[in-house]
Amino acid sequence: MSLAEPLDAPHLKPGPGAVPLDKQPLRILMPSYRSHPYTGGQGVYMRLVTKAMVDLGHKVDVISGPPYPHLDPRVGLIKLPSLDLYEQPKVFIGLPAMPLRAFTNPIDFYEYFAHISGAFGEPHTFGMRMAQYMKGRAHEYDVVHDNQTLAWGLLSLKKMGMPVVGTIHHPITMDRRISVDAAETISMRLLVKRWYSFLGMQKKVARQLDPVIVVSESTRRDVAKDFGLDIAKTHLVYHGIDTDKFKPVKGAERKTNRLMVTASADVPLKGLIYLVAAYAELLKEFPGLELVVVGKLREGYTERMLTRLGIKDRVQFKSDLSDLDIIKMYATATIAVCPSVYEGFGFPAGEAMACGVPIVSTTGGSLPEVVGDAGLLVPPKNPTALAGAIAELLRDPAKRDALGIKARRRILKTFQWDNAAQELVAVYRKAIADAHGRPQTPEA
Repeated sequence: MSLAEPLDAPHLKPGPGAVPLDKQPLRILMPSYRSHPYTGGQGVYMRLVTKAMVDLGHKVDVISGPPYPHLDPRVGLIKLPSLDLYEQPKVFIGLPAMPLRAFTNPIDFYEYFAHISGAFGEPHTFGMRMAQYMKGRAHEYDVVHDNQTLAWGLLSLKKMGMPVVGTIHHPITMDRRISVDAAETISMRLLVKRWYSFLGMQKKVARQLDPVIVVSESTRRDVAKDFGLDIAKTHLVYHGIDTDKFKPVKGAERKTNRLMVTASADVPLKGLIYLVAAYAELLKEFPGLELVVVGKLREGYTERMLTRLGIKDRVQFKSDLSDLDIIKMYATATIAVCPSVYEGFGFPAGEAMACGVPIVSTTGGSLPEVVGDAGLLVPPKNPTALAGAIAELLRDPAKRDALGIKARRRILKTFQWDNAAQELVAVYRKAIADAHGRPQTPEA
């Protein structure tokens, strides 16, 4: 039911043989300001959680800025074009030209000048565009499930009478903290802080959503601490893994000397530099060891470290891969490594485990909740510990085989999308009922 409709709307009254109100399909709107289908967990989340929702019989529309998600054909996609300035050619001192539409559209104007000043304005401008689009459309949906946009526009939707539930995968304060620590100069540190200036908005909006879905106990603790969120408002729903797709490949021969990692090369959060340092150490004992990185090598910390260690030609970087490409690579990998400093959930770890690959992971963020006892865990930012755990498995084929089997079993038991979708629907129904039963009192 929609809050724009009276509670006694005739079509909501169950008649003889009608579906009870608490079983009726819901109309769900899911905002996501960026939903790249292959690079980033949020795009993966949108594709898989919405599929699970329509599998249960609910109607789902995703409203997204570019890059747009790849969705199940049963899921609607509402496109809200942004200026997409990160993809535009740079014409002057590394800056994109000002698009003509920005001269007449205040939202575009704000987005352009936020960008050239070093800020990331997309969450804010996405929320503004979404609020404009939803005027007169609130009655079309029963609930809004926000995918960590945490934009001011969500509060506009609440004022229209829509229950708004939010998912926080992890507080972006963690990204900011790690990126600031990794900055090599004072000017770079200031630029990093400027880029993350949208966090003030996200903290305030998060505190006005009820409930907030968290995807791990680690996220629950961190979002309560960093966002000042009432922990009683949080509801844990673990992500699922697409185990129909990510699974062992029959007949594939697993190599005995190949490490595989999925990591953005120049995102400090992902900890690739620590794996590179560990790999350099491992080459002393295992000179034929390969390291394959699913990601693109860019100018930055990782490239400089590879050059300094003299192993740039030893590490293979693979990008623009499909899921099938990645699954085939997992099928031949000896060990999957997750060197992240912090993860809100950790899709790459879960997908590798679903493919039956033995895993070495850090204890950063939620990774111990995903890996459990089905892999080896080491402290983050510790190349020596990482190298030691990898070496242990390289020397013990039987242990690798046992962990690979255990890993897939753990994912099949604990991380399934149909379970996640059912838990989310229960959260939606409570949010709808609560919104009907109490007044909204936004923060000043």
